[in-house]
Amino acid sequence: MLIADWPKSRPIVANAKKSFATELLELVQTCCKMPPKRCARSAGGDAKKTRRILTIKEKIDILDMLKEGRSYADVGRQYGINESSVRTIRDDEKKIRQSSLMAFNKAAKRMVTPRNKRLMKMEAALSLWVQDCRKKSIALDTNTIRTKAQQLYNRLEDTEEGDADEGNAASASASAPATFTASKGWFEKFQRRYGLKSVSLHGEAASADTGAAENFVQRTFKELIAEGGYLPEQVFNMDETGLFWKRMPSRTFLMQDEAKAPGFKAMKDRVTLIMCGNAAGFLLKPGLIYKSQNPRALKNRNKNALPVYWMHNAKAWITKPLTRDWFHHCFIPQVEVYLARKGLDFKVLLLMDNAGGHDHLDHEHDGVQVEFLPPNTTSLIQPMDQGIIRAFKALYTRNSLGSIVEAMDADDNFTLKAYWRQYTIASCLKNIQNALTDMKTQTMNACWRKLWPEVVHDYKGFAPEEIQDAAVQTSVKLAQALGGEGFVDMTPEEVNGLLDEHGLPLTDKDLEELTRSASEEEEEAEAEQAEEEEDVGLTLERLAELNRATSNVQRMVELWDPNMTRSIQFNASLDNIFAPYRSMLAQKKKRRQQLPMTMFVTKTKRSVTPSPAASIVEMVIEEDP
Repeated sequence: MLIADWPKSRPIVANAKKSFATELLELVQTCCKMPPKRCARSAGGDAKKTRRILTIKEKIDILDMLKEGRSYADVGRQYGINESSVRTIRDDEKKIRQSSLMAFNKAAKRMVTPRNKRLMKMEAALSLWVQDCRKKSIALDTNTIRTKAQQLYNRLEDTEEGDADEGNAASASASAPATFTASKGWFEKFQRRYGLKSVSLHGEAASADTGAAENFVQRTFKELIAEGGYLPEQVFNMDETGLFWKRMPSRTFLMQDEAKAPGFKAMKDRVTLIMCGNAAGFLLKPGLIYKSQNPRALKNRNKNALPVYWMHNAKAWITKPLTRDWFHHCFIPQVEVYLARKGLDFKVLLLMDNAGGHDHLDHEHDGVQVEFLPPNTTSLIQPMDQGIIRAFKALYTRNSLGSIVEAMDADDNFTLKAYWRQYTIASCLKNIQNALTDMKTQTMNACWRKLWPEVVHDYKGFAPEEIQDAAVQTSVKLAQALGGEGFVDMTPEEVNGLLDEHGLPLTDKDLEELTRSASEEEEEAEAEQAEEEEDVGLTLERLAELNRATSNVQRMVELWDPNMTRSIQFNASLDNIFAPYRSMLAQKKKRRQQLPMTMFVTKTKRSVTPSPAASIVEMVIEEDP
């Protein structure tokens, strides 16, 4: 009943038992007690829709889908969220990906970070250190991690105090507390923030698990081979390793000089190599993770023509997205070509360890089965860790010293310090390529002896240990040929010590460099970009200069070599080698001749004596210098 329905014809009787005002008040009270038009849900009805909180892994997957060109609505339907939520995730991409890099547990709902910048930096460094120790099966417990946290925090505090002495006192201590104690309560919050679980590794759990390794070799691996019918050419193993590509034994004056230099960067310049090979002895082109996408030394270089598959990360550290990138764009294409040449079906078994950058990854591809090795068995059965990586680093060290000796022989004004300062990532790639060339098929096959002894051929002189020992001995001889402090008296033990340094846990200085803030990285990149000069690659003028230099070399060989047959063969070989550049030179000359005349015509206005007519505009043809 509504008030508007009150009968208009009803007379108002002043002396009635109930006045009109009283009846109207009762009517309003009755209306307020009436149920609403839409009944509330009963207890047995549909429950209220709960808000869904996505994990870090799901958010990363959403971002990857958007990069592939999927629409916001399509992605939202797949994950059961609104389109606006997908757009919010896209707007927070930078923050989400940074959280993914730091988190161990990708199933964590979010990353909660403290406001203290010094504490944030310390915790980021600590998480990298824990991950590095796990990879190398180093024993950790709660007290060890808390002690390391206190050391890192104190180191950062000392660094900021040094900055404060230079005039940055306000910024250095703006948000830092007076003291920090790595308490048990802080550690529990650190675990939640970084999704860190099962940090305690004691005794046998921290060492190599021989029982799990033996069970995998005798049962699991044999069952995989039998069920899949895999051949040695179809079974691959992948592992990553850090390479300090500009490091020498610490006693050399080069390293002593670097230690005194501001920044102390050269020795800490680190790349991550992803190495992969099969049981037949085939080694794929490795993946390389560098801190910069386009370093100055590789400007205008075709990244697809490098001896490595180029990837970049601000910390030169392997992450889940980079591993996925390597899997789909480096591993799959190379294996497809390799097996097609062998006339084999694309049926692949890929073995990987359970490192943090590998687990929970999307390695789905038709014909590929990915199997993870048991925890703490890497040093026992993983093929790439049975001397291959160490032999490669020994060959890299030998080639680095060899390139220095070659430069010294070619230049009368050679100085070792000047050469070392000009040793760039391009030089590193050249020595990596030479080291890969020196890795023999027999050596790669021999590293499968512990996991799959039935397919290993008994080659003499090609074992990884023998290759490493020969490279170390050659390195010592090259160092003695260089001479100078730390080189002339270099010993095999020092070279082996250098190889060991690549596999040691990250030092505090390494962690400090790896956890530099994003703003510092961006400022440095902008500064380097501002210093770079514009480089246009192989211009017509440069090709012409190369052609003249080649012709001069051929003329000199023809005049100076008394053996005419040898000089003719050399000049013919040089012609064949230089043919692609001569073809480019001819094409550029042809294009220059076909340029339209308007390329060399400019319009200018020239003042003339005024006349009744409008001012005259002349076409002034100027020849292009």
